[in-house]
Amino acid sequence: MGLFKRLLAVLLAAGMLVSLAAAAGCAGGKETAPKPQEKVKIGGIFDITGGTGDVGTPYSEGARACVEFLNSKGGINGRQIELIWQDYAYDIKRAKEIYDKLVQQDKVVAILGWGTGDTEALKSIIARDKIPYISGSYSEGLLDINQCPYNFLIAASYSDQARAALKWIKDNWRENRKPRVAFVYNNTPFGTSPIADAKKFAQENGFEVVADEVMELKVLDATTQMLDLKQKKADFAIIQGTSNLAATTLKDAKKVGVTTRFIGLNWAADEKVIQLAGEAAEGYIGVIPFCFPGEDVPAMADIEAWLTRNNKSLKDINQKFVQGWMAVLVLAEGIKNAGDNLTGEGVRQGLEQLNNFSPGGLGAPLTFTATSHRGTEQVRLAEVKNGKFVYVTDWFSYKQ
Repeated sequence: MGLFKRLLAVLLAAGMLVSLAAAAGCAGGKETAPKPQEKVKIGGIFDITGGTGDVGTPYSEGARACVEFLNSKGGINGRQIELIWQDYAYDIKRAKEIYDKLVQQDKVVAILGWGTGDTEALKSIIARDKIPYISGSYSEGLLDINQCPYNFLIAASYSDQARAALKWIKDNWRENRKPRVAFVYNNTPFGTSPIADAKKFAQENGFEVVADEVMELKVLDATTQMLDLKQKKADFAIIQGTSNLAATTLKDAKKVGVTTRFIGLNWAADEKVIQLAGEAAEGYIGVIPFCFPGEDVPAMADIEAWLTRNNKSLKDINQKFVQGWMAVLVLAEGIKNAGDNLTGEGVRQGLEQLNNFSPGGLGAPLTFTATSHRGTEQVRLAEVKNGKFVYVTDWFSYKQ
């Protein structure tokens, strides 16, 4: 009987082990072991080869680099980020096609967009689809919360940037007459976005608006416009364009002897302007909503770490790279706040929790609420001195 009892005990123990294994590993033939968390899918609509590719390319590189960096640190709430992106070559129709694919086929929860024309063309569809959309456009036309409940601006709007530049001029004007101001821009939704608001602010604040100089984004010769500016005797001219347009303007202004002081809004002010314009860039002022590479802010260490891992240095990037990096950080914070509610509505609510949020110091602190996605009105101004942008103001807004 002793032997029988021992055999019975062994058989019972084996049976229990088999039952436990079955319970842990199988249920009706299906695996029940914990699965890795699914990836967070976000979309990207970038301009690499189109009219704004001069600034769009480094912006997209910064965005993609930041995704790679975040993934190397564990992603967002333990989920890896999958950035699905395409070059739309600054073509609004193509942007719509890419958007449809991202939403309908790829099932992204949010999108990094780009231009003013395409973002404004998509805004009603974005609202319908409930897709949080952080664009490279800072158009005032995207701030009506009723029409654009899913669009978020991570920098001062173009109109606020222009107002800030005009306020700086007014505060520093010493002549006993009205300052004469002109506007240099391209005839696209991006180029014209802030012009009416800026003119209204100028007229309300004692400026004389003397000229509109309109040119193509990829302009190679601005001599005609600069001769007109010279004849109109503009004291200042505000540029709404990209690096290439700004550089051509500065070079041809110097060539024909224009004494106008130029101030470029965000996309018209970066290191590339100096590279292209050379000595003609001296004295140029930029409205700067984002940090330059190498500034002493916390997130710059992360950028440098990524660069080192990829055999690069700060010399290989410019401010627009930083801008793209920051766009991803802002979106990532919204996704983080959404937790397991990884829907467009959940990410929107996550973004609306950002209160005085400074993404590693790369830009002005941002605040989003359920009634305002403006983010900030603050900018800094920097002047080109000895071939480098040097800040001439701290963060401020035109209301201060």
